Amino acid sequence: MTTRYVLAAGAWMVLTLLQPGSSAGPAQAQPAPALTGQVTSAEEGLMEGVLVSVKKVGSTITTTVVTDAQGRYRFPGPRLTPGPYAFSVRAVGYELEGRRIADVGANGPVTADLRLRKTQDLAAQLTNAEWLASMPGTEDQKKVLLGCVQCHTLERTVRSTHDAAGFLKVQQRMGTYVNQSTPLHIQVRRAERLLEMRGEERQRARQALAEFLSTVNLKGGSTWPYELKTLPRPTGRGTRVVITEYDLPRATIQPHDVIVDPDGIAWYCNFGEQTLGKLDPRTGRVTEYRVPELKPGFPTGALSVRFDRDSNLWLGMMFQGGIAKFDRKKETFSTWSLPPEVNRDMTQVNMTSPSSSHVDGKVWTNNNGFAAVHRLDLASGKFETWEPFREGVAKGRNHNIYDVIADSKNNVYFTDFSNEHIGRIDGKTGVLTLFTIPTPRSAPRRAQMDASDRLWFA
Repeated sequence: MTTRYVLAAGAWMVLTLLQPGSSAGPAQAQPAPALTGQVTSAEEGLMEGVLVSVKKVGSTITTTVVTDAQGRYRFPGPRLTPGPYAFSVRAVGYELEGRRIADVGANGPVTADLRLRKTQDLAAQLTNAEWLASMPGTEDQKKVLLGCVQCHTLERTVRSTHDAAGFLKVQQRMGTYVNQSTPLHIQVRRAERLLEMRGEERQRARQALAEFLSTVNLKGGSTWPYELKTLPRPTGRGTRVVITEYDLPRATIQPHDVIVDPDGIAWYCNFGEQTLGKLDPRTGRVTEYRVPELKPGFPTGALSVRFDRDSNLWLGMMFQGGIAKFDRKKETFSTWSLPPEVNRDMTQVNMTSPSSSHVDGKVWTNNNGFAAVHRLDLASGKFETWEPFREGVAKGRNHNIYDVIADSKNNVYFTDFSNEHIGRIDGKTGVLTLFTIPTPRSAPRRAQMDASDRLWFA
């Protein structure tokens, strides 16, 4: 069985298990189901690709499986312990008839057939991808929204009644918030990033977006002036999966990155609060550790969490202007603040690269506030800084250094998320080299280094 840990937006985490037979390896005998049944509707009869979820009463863990071509779902025996479980489903366009509870026992499988009916509120079920497919507009108009849907639901936008002037005010207000703000935890930006559009250029872009959004919402009435389109449900191999979701203790927790230590424990950084979280997938128990605050009054939260060779965890502390190391065995933090000349109000330290720090005692990090790469010398506590785009071929363009990834010799590579560049800094000489990706504006973002020191990036 293949295990994948997947990030989920909101205060929960997801563990995905591909069932035997879903990968290239030989099929294995599946365990006897603890809970099984068929899903049907008047419109379709037996329904394939329906996500069927159960949550034990009083538990924080939700388990989901997907119906096969015969409309049958099966929850593997080891996944459910005896007790009462409440059902929920996901099949766009449908909802579960009534509330269903199944009592799972210890003496064999329990059967519970489910009946679905057409939903009365299709819009409430659409994903961002389905909203983008539904709304009219050019590719360039919709492409602007790709920078929003990483965090936001479009449902709030399309259900609004703003005209263009109203949407312009919304953008202006949102521009004063940091990335990790939510309606439950708004944090104000202390200074604008130097890499952002400004002046007339930004105003034109905001006006164009405001005018487009005012044509796809409910400004003109109670229904949308376009057909709501849905994506197909999973079929075939796509149905052979078990998904486990873990509720986190508060709705304000934002698990941005999730990594798994050698003991099988999942760790997550909190994008909006000064905590590091630990989750035991076997029990669902969550433990939180308070991250030190380096710049009181500045926005809180961390974007990335990564391991060094000893499986200690390193955080990019964003607007706190530094990086943190968490000793997994001692359960203690060490922190390093950037020096004052680069620790400005817009400084945003998102990523760290500690994987090869044992080579020379140095850790790489980035600065999203003004497109810089920093390197920390652990022995002296001093930082070095490179600003790759201050001069040369890429000068004068908007740049966003998103990721930093070290190879086995602790040379670092970085991605330019605003354009089409991969950069490299030699760990011994400090020489910087820029490589241009053939696809213009391809926006390389996250990256990984394989065992042969080849960089892979999205």
